[in-house]
Amino acid sequence: MQTKVYNLENKPVGEIELPEVVFGVKWNPAIVHQVLLAQLANRRRPWAHAKDRSEVRGGGRKPWRQKGTGRARHGSIRSPIWRGGGKAHGPLKERDYSQKINKKMRRQAILSVLSKKVKDGEFKVFENFEVKDQKTKELAKILKPLVALKKKAKNYDVLLVPAPENKALSRPIANLPKAKALSPTNLNVYDLLNYKNIFVEKDAVSAIATHYKAK
Repeated sequence: MQTKVYNLENKPVGEIELPEVVFGVKWNPAIVHQVLLAQLANRRRPWAHAKDRSEVRGGGRKPWRQKGTGRARHGSIRSPIWRGGGKAHGPLKERDYSQKINKKMRRQAILSVLSKKVKDGEFKVFENFEVKDQKTKELAKILKPLVALKKKAKNYDVLLVPAPENKALSRPIANLPKAKALSPTNLNVYDLLNYKNIFVEKDAVSAIATHYKAK
């Protein structure tokens, strides 16, 4: 599968071979959906927590004696049936939302999304991502015409995948809205779907193919 290689002026300067086993995989929405849900669940951290009777302050002594008062027996004013008492069966911060997804499924989902991006014309290969002085302003000038950013639009909606040795791109892109740089060996379904445009450095294509090919 041949695709054009562009320079930062958006002019074609050559071609590159995209391996079919990585960039020509059939779209599989079911597995992509499953892996995406698992990834989002694994990010989730429980924040809701209701104190039970052992965590609520007070209630150290028995409110009244067991027998002889004519009232119902109670052992603590922090029982769940008392006002100000602990919560029975409430949400706990120890809850684990994580889901297990094996490597084969995760890899298949990533390849499926990459292939769909290529098919839909949202995947582009560039000769290099050289940014002068690693400045955000310089990177913004480069990306605006590449993503056809409108005058009043703010979101670049682009994911840059530089070559493994190009680690200087994460700093200038950090302040651009909806723009991210990701290593070719750290691709994930959420980021691939979250950004419309996927711009890949030429040397990163072989890194992706090597890392995600079937073993």
